[in-house]
Amino acid sequence: MSTAAMNAMRVVRATWPPILFGLAFLGTWELIVVLYDIKTFLLPAPSAILSALADNVGSVWDAVRVTGTNALVGLLLGTVVGVALSFALMRFRVLNELVTPLAVALNAIPIIIVVPVLNNMFSTTSQVGRRLMVLLIVLFIVLVNVAKGLRQVSATHVELMRSYAATPWEILVKIRIPNAVPYLFTALRIAAPLAVITAFVAEYFGGTQDGLGSRITSNAANSRNDVMWAYVIGACVLGLTFYLLAILIENAAGRHQGRTRSTTTTGTTATATPAAPTGVAAHS
Repeated sequence: MSTAAMNAMRVVRATWPPILFGLAFLGTWELIVVLYDIKTFLLPAPSAILSALADNVGSVWDAVRVTGTNALVGLLLGTVVGVALSFALMRFRVLNELVTPLAVALNAIPIIIVVPVLNNMFSTTSQVGRRLMVLLIVLFIVLVNVAKGLRQVSATHVELMRSYAATPWEILVKIRIPNAVPYLFTALRIAAPLAVITAFVAEYFGGTQDGLGSRITSNAANSRNDVMWAYVIGACVLGLTFYLLAILIENAAGRHQGRTRSTTTTGTTATATPAAPTGVAAHS
């Protein structure tokens, strides 16, 4: 069997259980709404939600694009700042003792307090406040995980490197950073959907009314629950997309690291293997 066929079979085996469960859940939902004659303003049927999604697909896409852009910008900036700050905290113990409690305290402040303050710092048509809120949430997650990965290295590996007179920079590159990479991807798997949630919730507290959060609240206030659920589907798809992208990046990085190690090991083995002696006379 070819590699492509084996990969396709693995994908099918991994996806059919959740797909089957989802279809069963939607069917049960539709049946309950029909049998108990539940009104649309209380709980619309999945068929009504899909119909509303088809009628408003352009508006849903525009809202997804706005919220997704805010989440993506905040996620990227929060990841970069969090990683850079993790290196600084590892290098300077005093900075670690000062910044870590501050980051914990800032992360404990409810979003409903921070977002209005950030929105008031910029114009009503600006998305900067929402992106900064996403940045703050992502920064804390990345900071905690990457800093842990940089510190929790094997003492045996560090001592071995020092026995070979390795510099702190060489220890960082060869031991600490490779050890921190899995922690970074764990942080991204957590932060990616959380960035969408944060950008989504931040739209409830002022600013432009063109994202998923504002569209959901406006349709809920007008008792257009089927349209509201159409925007909820957009939010779910957006969060799932961010999560899957984080997993794909992690898998791609893992394959690249595996090929690099394989190449390095092969080169080392070839270098260490002595050449066959030549010119040895045969004994009769």
